[in-house]
Parts: sequence; C-alpha cells; structure tokens
Amino acid sequence: MIATSSQMDKIRKQAYDEGFQSGLKDGVVAGKEEYRKKLQHIEKIIQTLNTPLADLDGQVIDELVRLAMTIARHMIRREIKADPGEVVGVVREALGSLPVASRNICLYLHPEDAILVREALSVSGGEQSHRIVEDPAVTRGGCRVVTDTSQVDATLEKRLAALVIKLMGGERENDGNA
Repeated sequence: MIATSSQMDKIRKQAYDEGFQSGLKDGVVAGKEEYRKKLQHIEKIIQTLNTPLADLDGQVIDELVRLAMTIARHMIRREIKADPGEVVGVVREALGSLPVASRNICLYLHPEDAILVREALSVSGGEQSHRIVEDPAVTRGGCRVVTDTSQVDATLEKRLAALVIKLMGGERENDGNA
C-alpha cells in the first residue's frame, strides 16, 4: 500500500510536532539548568562584593572606637591637669570595691598621682591600711589595687575599655583589647 500525499503530509506533520515537543521539552530542561547556573554565578558575585563591604564596616567601627578612645584619653589627661584630685575619687571607688576583710592593700599609682593620693588619704584620717607604690607604667588618672586575695584594675585603659564594651553591647570581637 502506497501512502497518499495527504497521508504523507499527516505523517510529516505528526513527526514535526513530535520533534517540536521533544525539542521544546529538552530546551526547557536545558534553559532551567542554564538559569540555575547563571543565578548561582550572580549570587557568588554578590557575595564577593558584600564581603569587602562587611570587612570595611568592621574596620571603620574599629577605627572609630580607637579614635574615640584617643579623644577620651586626651580629655581625661586635660581634666587631670585642670583638677588633679579626680584620681582620689578613682582610688576611693577602687578601694570601695574590695571585700571588707581585705588586707595588705597596695595602691599602684602614677608618681604624680601618688603624691595627691597620699595627701588626700592622710587628710581624710583613719588608719593607713594600705601602701602606695609609685608605678610610672600606670597612666595618670588610674590605679591598680592589689591585696592578698583580690585585685582591682582601675587603670584608665581598663575603664575606657569597659566603657566601650558597655557602649558597643559586647558585640565586638576584641572588646577587651580596646
């Protein structure tokens, strides 16, 4: 049996439609895969662009904290020159934070602050239950208190670092190193 022209056209159309559907299906699958690859590539580019910005944000915060600490140190030094007695308040606060039964109390102070504290504590009366040690390594305006059983670090650097931690909410990686 010989196929007629109309039957041949029908077979050709059917083959064309099947080929078209198969090609369309394969094209959609290939297109989805290509879309997925392009999307991954774009996400990788965005992540790469965001990383330096996040690093830069951290560096800017660190530099701003460092700048604020430097300004605070200079302001405190100026305040101490204007009113050197401020260190007496720091010492009293540090001594007040010691346990009641503390013995052999040593106050480590900058030599210039040691003079002021000796005068202030001798004027306030009471028995001298502490020894003042002049330590040029202690920044003016701060002190360290050491007893047999405890220590209080009221140095300017520690007090500023504690302030930064409080202000930053303890969110920085190197808060204690400020």
